[in-house]
Amino acid sequence: MNCKSLSKRFLVLLLLLFVSNAILAQGLIVEGMSIERLKKYGDFVDEQIAKERIPGAAILVYRNGKEVYRKKGGYSDAVDKTDMSMDGRFYIQSMTKPIITAAFMMLYEEGHFLLTDPVSKYIPAFKNLKVATDPSKGKASEAVPMDREITLAHLLTHTSGLSHGLGGTELDKDYAKTMYYTPHKTIQDRMNAMLELPLMFQPGTSWYYSAAPDVLSVLIEQFSGIPTDQFLQKRIFDPLEMRSTGYNIPAAEQAKMVKVHTLNDKGELIKGAYQPPMSNVTVWSGVNGLYSSPEDYVKFCHMLLNNGKANGNQLLGKKTIELMTTNNSASLRDKAGESFGLGFAIVENPGESHLLGSVGTFYWSGANNTHFFIDPKEKIVAVFMTQIAPYSDRFHEEMRRFVLQAVVD
Repeated sequence: MNCKSLSKRFLVLLLLLFVSNAILAQGLIVEGMSIERLKKYGDFVDEQIAKERIPGAAILVYRNGKEVYRKKGGYSDAVDKTDMSMDGRFYIQSMTKPIITAAFMMLYEEGHFLLTDPVSKYIPAFKNLKVATDPSKGKASEAVPMDREITLAHLLTHTSGLSHGLGGTELDKDYAKTMYYTPHKTIQDRMNAMLELPLMFQPGTSWYYSAAPDVLSVLIEQFSGIPTDQFLQKRIFDPLEMRSTGYNIPAAEQAKMVKVHTLNDKGELIKGAYQPPMSNVTVWSGVNGLYSSPEDYVKFCHMLLNNGKANGNQLLGKKTIELMTTNNSASLRDKAGESFGLGFAIVENPGESHLLGSVGTFYWSGANNTHFFIDPKEKIVAVFMTQIAPYSDRFHEEMRRFVLQAVVD
């Protein structure tokens, strides 16, 4: 080997060393996201676990359809010290709603109804509902007739006048008692009980988080001719290969349930007194009720990001996804910089919300602090799941901050 050849090899080695040092200096970049910066999110979650503010958590971040970051830590059961798993079964509460909405819109595409149709066209009991004049008096309030009928669009946008049972008025409490603290055998039974109560306000005049997705579940059964759980399995879970999602957990998988935790009066982390049932569930709720895993839910998110397509299947049309992720609630939702589409909150002005994100980002969350967001402009999907009550917006806000600050290209 001559001197000239040795010199060339030496120069190549020097160049490789220079490039390697440059990469190390700036940190690993995957799909335009800094892994070093994403680790700030992991550090934040580790801190929450160490301080026993949450039992454990699982995080998944994707960009351009490729996994960029995953993190799991802490426990699925902080008392028994069962390690957290990406395949854990999280009770996702209101993250059920986007799935139910997607299912309902599949039936819209098939021509079963128009969103402007009155609900009474399909459920006659909606024809003569009353509106409370003073929700603070509960169901004993004087009630007046509706001045317009509730439409299917009102159900989808939480502008129907129904309550979720989460507000502070006596009527909200009546909704909660009727829906959640009274046993029901079917979703039809639960809806019928809800319809015995007056509305909170005239339809279409306000945005108020509601149990309207339960009505969507009843309509899914009516239009499809099969129970909602079977429709979801056939039309969403099977095509997306979501093997860990459903209203019941098979006996062989029940050890994977992530227990719901809370903080006691001393601020100590404990298991909640109430744990959702894992089996024998027969109320196919649109409001809540599904179990899922981060691995599963990210598949649903990617279907939405990819204009309804996944695994070679077109579950929803592109224009339908566009409608679902467009402002459908006028200016009724009173949250800075946001509107509401069909099943999702929509970012309209990040400057007004003071959160990182692109115009058109959409998201939702569950009461036990499961969260996701999809940024179509940046092609980012992020899912965070823990099981701690009560709900806090902070976990969603921190997720947006830590994930999006890692975008460098």
